[in-house]
Amino acid sequence: MTRVTIPGTSLSVTPICLGGGEIGSSLDQEKSFALLDRLLELGGNFLDTARNYGDWVPGLEPGASERMIGAWMADRGCRDQIVLATKGGHPLMGPKPELPRLDRDTLVGELDASLAALRTDSIDLYWLHRDDPTRPVEDILETLNAQRNAGKIRYFGASNWKTPRLRAAYDHARAAGIAGFVADQSLWNAAPLARPPYGNAELGWMSAERFDFHEETGMAMIPYQSQAFGLFSRMAHGTLDAMNPGFRSFYKAEESAARYRRMTEIMAARGLTITQVTLGYLLSQPFVTLPIVGCRNVAYLEDSMSAADTRLAPQEVAALNAEGESIPE
Repeated sequence: MTRVTIPGTSLSVTPICLGGGEIGSSLDQEKSFALLDRLLELGGNFLDTARNYGDWVPGLEPGASERMIGAWMADRGCRDQIVLATKGGHPLMGPKPELPRLDRDTLVGELDASLAALRTDSIDLYWLHRDDPTRPVEDILETLNAQRNAGKIRYFGASNWKTPRLRAAYDHARAAGIAGFVADQSLWNAAPLARPPYGNAELGWMSAERFDFHEETGMAMIPYQSQAFGLFSRMAHGTLDAMNPGFRSFYKAEESAARYRRMTEIMAARGLTITQVTLGYLLSQPFVTLPIVGCRNVAYLEDSMSAADTRLAPQEVAALNAEGESIPE
């Protein structure tokens, strides 16, 4: 399977990244270990989780996903085979308004908790799960560089940051001669958005402004919800009516249906599956794009990983872009 080096790093990863949102929460140890074992068997090595994954399940201790992944790596002795990414700095989940948590003490405390849960000395790619627009990027990058210099993280990225803040951080890192973000994790897939993801305009998603930033800087994009909650797969299998209405409302219905029709033409001409076209769309962008896939079982993982070497021709990508733009950022 092809491997890709994330620009500005020495991290060589498989093009499809397995997301850890289900690991340790909806998936118990047996199912989690089976999924992770299969990832290695298929040649995959890129794994993404977060400090708060699993916190939405009542009764689970904090860091359920990280703890399960840490237990698996320790049991299998495979830490050196994995490019490990996790995220910190997410606002506390609960009924109270979300408050930014990017102060130094909170970030360092969460990073140390992630290291302990994952049973590792260093995180390969550490994401800030959210931004705090009131905090100067200089302050945030200082904290991250200190942790990098201490050997706790190798590289770091931004998840759900707005494009102007990404640019401000990029410009400051270059001017100051310090390490900056090497990647952006935001929502992106082939379906045109109808509204901000999860109804939260503070989150990040692909837009014309963001696309231009990535094309200009060459910064990697590692998008979540890369298959639009299975939107196109459901269209292909006739199960669209069973899709969660809230998730379905993320996307423009007519424009998404038009894109699906063009996907079927590419599938027929190239002998590809709907999953291969959906993920191939992201893998064929003019800058490094490595989609994250959320898989609840081994069959879904195998289907997703089958797209790792799929690349669409520029005219095919253009055809899928022909109708419907994402909402302005």
